[in-house]
Amino acid sequence: MDAAHRCRCIPLPDGRRIGAAEYGDPAGRPVFYFHGFPGSRIEARLAHEAAARAGIRLVALDRPGYGASDPQPGRTLHDWAEDVARCADALGLSRFAVLGLSGGGPYAAAVAAALPGRVRAAGLLSPLGPAHLPELARAMRRHQRLGFAAARRAPGLTAALAVPVVAVTKRFERAAFALMAAALPPPDRAVLRGTPAAGILLASFREAVRPGAAGLASDLAIYARPWGLDPGKIRVPALVWHGGADRTVPPAMGRHLAAAIPGCRARLFPGEGHFSLAVRHMDEILADLAAAAGRGPR
Repeated sequence: MDAAHRCRCIPLPDGRRIGAAEYGDPAGRPVFYFHGFPGSRIEARLAHEAAARAGIRLVALDRPGYGASDPQPGRTLHDWAEDVARCADALGLSRFAVLGLSGGGPYAAAVAAALPGRVRAAGLLSPLGPAHLPELARAMRRHQRLGFAAARRAPGLTAALAVPVVAVTKRFERAAFALMAAALPPPDRAVLRGTPAAGILLASFREAVRPGAAGLASDLAIYARPWGLDPGKIRVPALVWHGGADRTVPPAMGRHLAAAIPGCRARLFPGEGHFSLAVRHMDEILADLAAAAGRGPR
């Protein structure tokens, strides 16, 4: 599928634009897809075939500063809920489900909390949890703990450092991707070793940082500090899926969010990693989400 055929920029009332792409079944039940960190709308190509089989219209949005979306300095999780509502209005979608992968998980939770009358169900796939909580920080790898701590204590410096880091990574993107993959558990290495999924994730990263480091820096600042979001206030059907072998986002984060969201259903896949879960089990995930959406607000 050529994503360019189904891409568009959605104008917002404040003059910004949000980049969007659609996958799956154009006439299907609408689900907004929120990409990981860093990522872009192209990431949702991972779910294109599964969404088509499930009868789901998957609308993937670039967060501000990524890909085709204009930056929004000082943005928050709550700002994203407003952007999604505006995008839904522009697309004529009164009700929809949301699905957030990894760093998109907090954004899916925020939209579910802010728009209970419009969100039918919320899916959090290998979701990042509140990194400022000591018990969750201890579950992360050392370099992750240091990165979030730096973003929390010196956000300006971290944002400035993101610029050269992104520039170097863009220049040597294939080598950087290979180094990242080498540090992953076996199930993740298996699905990223010369597979279509690897090409999709590399293309997603390339598009994410095409305009620079603004999106990455904003996300990092949001993840590192308290979210200003109480998952206990989410009242729509919610699901969490997490791989037991995930080293990118520790399973403790998925368990934390599942426990905090009332009535949330959680599934742990013991032998799966961060990427392998999404690649190997997307049909199950979308079937679960579609079933939950059937129980959501009418």
